[in-house]
Amino acid sequence: MKPTAIDLFAGAGGATRGLRDAGFDVRGAIELDANAAQTYRINHPQTCLLEADIRTVSAVGLRRVLGMQLRELDLLKTCPPCQGFSTLASGQGLEDEDRNNLVYHTVRFVRAFMPRAVLLENVPGLERDSRLDSIRDSLSSLGYVSRTFRFEASQFGVPQRRKRLIMIALRGRRLEIPVDVGDIVPEFIAAAPASIAFQKVAASRRAEDPLRRHRAHSEKVRARMAAIPIGGDRFDLPEEHQLDCHKRISRRSATASYGRIKLSEPAPTMTTRCTTPACGSFIHPTENRGITLREAASIQTFSTNYDFVGDYGSIERQIGNAVPVRMAKTLGVAVRRLLAEQ
Repeated sequence: MKPTAIDLFAGAGGATRGLRDAGFDVRGAIELDANAAQTYRINHPQTCLLEADIRTVSAVGLRRVLGMQLRELDLLKTCPPCQGFSTLASGQGLEDEDRNNLVYHTVRFVRAFMPRAVLLENVPGLERDSRLDSIRDSLSSLGYVSRTFRFEASQFGVPQRRKRLIMIALRGRRLEIPVDVGDIVPEFIAAAPASIAFQKVAASRRAEDPLRRHRAHSEKVRARMAAIPIGGDRFDLPEEHQLDCHKRISRRSATASYGRIKLSEPAPTMTTRCTTPACGSFIHPTENRGITLREAASIQTFSTNYDFVGDYGSIERQIGNAVPVRMAKTLGVAVRRLLAEQ
């Protein structure tokens, strides 16, 4: 039988798809956003999805709905909202304590299921937050050994520079968990330039794909993008195309907006505005437009037949918030190998 998993804060289902590719039977999931929940359902109809605020869900009740006994679950995956732990939020005093506290629900569900393994995914900023120490202490008291890992998704074949923090916790493990995920799944270590994602979209034989569309651009924005050379950014713009706000910024580090994706390198982190050129380096590598929703989804390693539900802005957010599929598969394989050692 396949090992079982539950996906908390499931979003559009990127982690579920990756875990399924790693051989897990994802029995249950929880997601609050209505559009993301519908996206999840149409792609994972066999999974019992609760469309609800996790704070209102009884963990023991979910276990009973799924017909599972205590200690029967193999993996509890959790990806609490990460914006409040990001560098941007902490630097600007934008922390949302209520959203940040959602991470504590991981422990509540661990107590209810006592899974063999826990996989928590978030931004690296969580490592600086006392909540992570509290969670690890709580899991230790429940008999779990844990380790955190920091890495870029591009290390695992995701064509994107996406810095992440992962915590893997194993119940009753006597051996040390390796300090590097790459030591567990070395065959998954592979560089991945952005060209891979664009090639997959170009090679797709899907007749009609509603995600093959980009944001509508004004004539002024189209002219600005046309003035940016291949591999360039807003610093290459002539005076007449520069924005007033950019003229006031002297630091070379502020290069994110109006940059072209470089085909030979991993793409930038897909954010909740990942097809909006003014919000990042999201201009197509060679064409004078922002990337399409499908291109952004491909950079997140969703297959070209993965469907999304919602208006343009909602789909863009779902893609940006998703766990890259290949990264989830890599971590799923790593967890399975660690469990096999127990």
